[in-house]
Amino acid sequence: MIGNVIVAGLLMFAPPDTGGPIGEGHQRGREAGVTLKDSQIVVTGTGLSGKSDGYRIKRPCWYEPRGNAADMLDSQIEALPDALPGQEWERRKEALEPFEARIGQEGTWWQRAYNSADPAGMACAAGLAEPYVFAPPNTTPPNGITIAELVEIARAALTVPEPKIELNPDAKSYVNLPTWVWLDGAGETTRSVTATLPGVMSATVTANLTNLEIDSGTTDDRATVETKGCGLKGTPYRKGADFTCGVSYKRASIDQPRGVYVLEVTSVWEIDIEDDVVPFAYDPVEVGATRDVPVGEVQSTVRKTG
Repeated sequence: MIGNVIVAGLLMFAPPDTGGPIGEGHQRGREAGVTLKDSQIVVTGTGLSGKSDGYRIKRPCWYEPRGNAADMLDSQIEALPDALPGQEWERRKEALEPFEARIGQEGTWWQRAYNSADPAGMACAAGLAEPYVFAPPNTTPPNGITIAELVEIARAALTVPEPKIELNPDAKSYVNLPTWVWLDGAGETTRSVTATLPGVMSATVTANLTNLEIDSGTTDDRATVETKGCGLKGTPYRKGADFTCGVSYKRASIDQPRGVYVLEVTSVWEIDIEDDVVPFAYDPVEVGATRDVPVGEVQSTVRKTG
């Protein structure tokens, strides 16, 4: 039992008291994760302000449980404007009739909701038969939200920090001189997002930073990548320390486009679903960043003596 619901059947509904923002899993990067419309789902967690990998919910619309007929009728009446023209009042009154007809019957009204951040979200919602559907006790209507879809919403809202590459030497490197690589401001190595339908069910996905990948931006005959001491965030330069994370360039970059090598660092985050509430797994989230690395050659001067 989760709240007032057996997840597999979504049996009973407790009216939500959220006390917080509803229907927002924000992404302030290149692509929105979720922006839920007509939804009571609350999205929270440490993984809401970073970089999205553009993951999209498989089905961007669904029905959510709202309440019994009496509750729905009251809420619909409260939403009516104080004054309506006669014709409009009649139209609104007709819309109340389905709720009035169910007064005293056991069961739950469900309302459609959708992810407006998905280009297909609004069309998906419009394709659902009715704005509201009634379901008898212990049943879920067709297209009613499931725990698997709640997991999807949490996954789509999940973001991770965008890597900021630090190098030493910073401005310019030289042939056979180790270029140390690490990430600045990488933050915590675990981030999570929880999507909750209050009083009904909740799902959490967690991202764990598991690997750091370095691409020198050129071929193996021109550079050697060292990663044995990178850990999860690379290794900051320390005078006198062994070089264990970064790149040693074997040839100058003067013949490359713009005269630089384009080094790329990728953070790899494994995704876990809390309590294994659904029997599937997500691919890791991979986010990368690049730095231009100009590489020169150390010039030597030969002087005649005598």
